[in-house]
Amino acid sequence: MLLRQIERFLRQTDMPWTKFGRLAAQDPRFVADLRNGRIPRAATAARVEEFMQNYQETNHAH
Repeated sequence: MLLRQIERFLRQTDMPWTKFGRLAAQDPRFVADLRNGRIPRAATAARVEEFMQNYQETNHAH
């Protein structure tokens, strides 16, 4: 589930949920909306998953 992946990402990176929403979905309330039951479109979910993958590769490629 996308929200579970996002919650894990936020814990691992210590990124505030509003910053994540701004960077990944251009919506600072994205995570709060998901927590309240919002279901993102497939394209949005794919973009968010790609953001998380690229962020971890870029910032943890040691």
